[in-house]
Amino acid sequence: MRAPRIALFARYPEPGRAKTRLIPALGAEGAAALHRRLTERAIATLRVSGLPFELRHTGAAPEAFREWLGADVPLADQGEGHLGARMARAAAAAPIILVGADVPDLSSDHLRAAAAALEDHRAVIGPALDGGYWLLGLREPMPSLFEPMAWGTDVVLAETLTRFAVRGVTPARLATLSDLDRPEDLARWPDLAG
Repeated sequence: MRAPRIALFARYPEPGRAKTRLIPALGAEGAAALHRRLTERAIATLRVSGLPFELRHTGAAPEAFREWLGADVPLADQGEGHLGARMARAAAAAPIILVGADVPDLSSDHLRAAAAALEDHRAVIGPALDGGYWLLGLREPMPSLFEPMAWGTDVVLAETLTRFAVRGVTPARLATLSDLDRPEDLARWPDLAG
C-alpha cells in the first residue's frame, strides 16, 4: 500500500466566517485569529510528519491560501455541500487520513501512528472527547461513513463506529484528543486564546 495522504480541512480565516461558534467568547476577529494560528500549527505538524499532505481549503481563492501558508502547500478545493459530502470527496482517493485544523494537541507522532495503523487495518479513528472524532483514516473509499450525519454533535463517533461494524470493519483507535470548537474548550488551551 502506498503511504496515505493527509487531507487537512481548513477555512480561510475571515472574521465572521471562521470558528463562528467561538465568536461569542472571542469576537469575530479573535475567532478568525485563533483559526489562523491553529491552521498554521497543523501545517507545521504535517510538514514534520514526513507524510504526503494537502490542504482541503474553502472560503477564499487558492492564491489567498498560497500567500498565507506558502506556495509549497498542496491545495485542493473542498467543493460544495455539507461536511460529509466534502469529506467523502476527499476520501474517494484513499488511502487517506482526514483531519481538521482545530486539534491543538495534534502531533506528527499521531499522524505517523495513523499511517502505520492503515498498514494492518482498513481504517483508523481518533476519538474526540466531545463524542466526535479528530481523525479518520481509510485504506479504501467508504462513502457510507459520510452520508447524512448529525455533524458537530456527540453522536458522530458512535454512529461512525456503527457504520464501520455494518461493513465488518474494526478500525484501529488512536488516543482520545479534544478539538477546539466551543467557548468552553478554550480553558484547555489558555495560551491559544489570546
